[in-house]
Amino acid sequence: MGGLYRLLCRAEAVIAAVFLLVMVGLIFTGGVARMAGAPLNWTTDIATCLFAWACFLTANIAWRNNGLMAIELLTARLPAVIAAMLARVNLVLIALFLLYVVVAGAELAWVSRARTFQGIPGISYSWVTASLPAGAALLLLTTLIKLRDTFRPARAA
Repeated sequence: MGGLYRLLCRAEAVIAAVFLLVMVGLIFTGGVARMAGAPLNWTTDIATCLFAWACFLTANIAWRNNGLMAIELLTARLPAVIAAMLARVNLVLIALFLLYVVVAGAELAWVSRARTFQGIPGISYSWVTASLPAGAALLLLTTLIKLRDTFRPARAA
């Protein structure tokens, strides 16, 4: 799984970067077109869709790299065994919440499949709402890996 997971991580980073670049390009193009007197309203709508996907992808990248905010004032003062147990409980709670989000988000994406995205014909709103269960599934995978790692002995530096 190591090689496949590394490939997934790289693909996730590349897709997130491309989405962010395209999003900036679309917003810029829309602004220039508006100033030229020929507004392209769809650019903002597509950028919004890409933003939803990029948010979840980059959140998972930050979670995987321990880049999210953490308050360790209390846990830093606890004995190591209790701090480790508390970390496991926290990861289990996060995993349960993410599992719920995957299920509820998939249902939301399914229900919204007939709705058009911002009135653009042929583009379903499910393309936006699918970012929720997809992002939550990636976050769940990262959380489960973090949970697994809490049971492994620490490696010597």
